[in-house]
Amino acid sequence: MSRKISAIPADYADWLADIKTRVATARQRAALAANAELIRLYWQIGRDILQRQSAQGWGSKVIERLARDLRAAFPEMKGFSARNLMYMRDFAEAWPDAEIVQQLAAQLPWFHIVVLITRLKDDPAREWYARRAIAAGWSRVTLELNIRNRLHERQGQAVTNFDARLPVPHSGLAHETLKDPYLFDFLGLGDEAHERDIENALVRHITRFLLELGSGFAFMGRQFRLEVEGDEFFVDLLFYHTRLKCYVVVELKATAFKPEHAGQLNFYLTAVDRQIKAPDDKPTIGLLLCKTKKRTVAEYALSGIDKPIGVAEYQLVRALPEALVTSLPTVEELESELGAIDDGEFEAATGKRDLHVGGEDKGEKE
Repeated sequence: MSRKISAIPADYADWLADIKTRVATARQRAALAANAELIRLYWQIGRDILQRQSAQGWGSKVIERLARDLRAAFPEMKGFSARNLMYMRDFAEAWPDAEIVQQLAAQLPWFHIVVLITRLKDDPAREWYARRAIAAGWSRVTLELNIRNRLHERQGQAVTNFDARLPVPHSGLAHETLKDPYLFDFLGLGDEAHERDIENALVRHITRFLLELGSGFAFMGRQFRLEVEGDEFFVDLLFYHTRLKCYVVVELKATAFKPEHAGQLNFYLTAVDRQIKAPDDKPTIGLLLCKTKKRTVAEYALSGIDKPIGVAEYQLVRALPEALVTSLPTVEELESELGAIDDGEFEAATGKRDLHVGGEDKGEKE
């Protein structure tokens, strides 16, 4: 007597979801491993070129011959142009320590490394951007934008009272989340713009605004309404930070910082904590963005405030020297320089168009 088999088991959907997760995880691990091998190969070739140039004194003609021979031996592989071999040499020169390459550079796609070695000559700054790119999953576009905007000089520079108002290590993480100044030159506004004009423009350009704020910020709303004993109050901009696990209230002031601004923001934070914050959320943080500030005045004002608040300036017109801005090539110009190299190399090696490593980098398609 034949045994009748049921159509689909009751737990099939859960089982299928689990298999999909395992397949995706395995593919990601394979992509990361393939990328790491490619980066190590490039570093080893660059190291050999450096050593032979130093010992034997040969120059660009040997590199051009090597490029031709490698392309002939491996016609299916891209990336063996003479220019890219020079980038490999520069890579090995910038990161001579094989252990650092293994731990840090091997986690980045090659184009990220080329951006780092061509845009930055300072070793600590190069390593700082590399670590941030890995942690936040920056794309090449975001990496270049952050280098152009000197993020390493601005990150964690806001005046805050976080050390006194937040527990360790949350206070340190929150402090590093804020920067000073914030660059809003993408809004196309002049220095005399009013608060509401700035707010409207930030919402219109929310993608760029989120990129400037940094990874983890989720936009919740503008002019967010709060009611206290029948009176209405409106928060300029409300965010939720997915890594800090807390709400962030942003207030804009088109004037210099005044101590009373901190008192107003302290009130908003109390209202959000009591009316909106979930029991498992961390304390709400305030960010007061002013046209200018006197650091000591801001420090004095925040010392007597109960809630965690940061004060930073914003710039509507870029303050970087124009010569520096125009001397930095764009990503498109860099890719043009690379000639024979394109993302197809990484697609073949990793199965991905642009490898991201564990982050929340969104919005660079604008």
